[in-house]
Amino acid sequence: QVQLVESGGGLVQAGGSLALSCATSTSIFSIDSMAWYRQAPGKQRELVARITKGGSTNYADSAKGRSTISRDNAKNTVDLQMNSLNPEDTAVYYCNAYRYYLYDWGLGTQVTVSS
Repeated sequence: QVQLVESGGGLVQAGGSLALSCATSTSIFSIDSMAWYRQAPGKQRELVARITKGGSTNYADSAKGRSTISRDNAKNTVDLQMNSLNPEDTAVYYCNAYRYYLYDWGLGTQVTVSS
């Protein structure tokens, strides 16, 4: 099981930026893919962005063009940079790791975007 700890959430004004970070308890090289999901109140959890061990990325349509997911292999972290935030981005953001056919989740970090 991979332990994941998210950080970097907070309150930001519309149009602003945030950088989220997810620290893993194991070598990131052993993890097939890592992703950021989000869940807004009353809504289902949805994918924001994913990055594979090989560095391939994919983004939700809502995140394309204003978000960047990246891996820091030395620090065993996965980061999500989000720009041009709007109130619809308000949600709890969760880190996810896929390894050995299992998914692990962090506890999440709250992102609130004020208008």
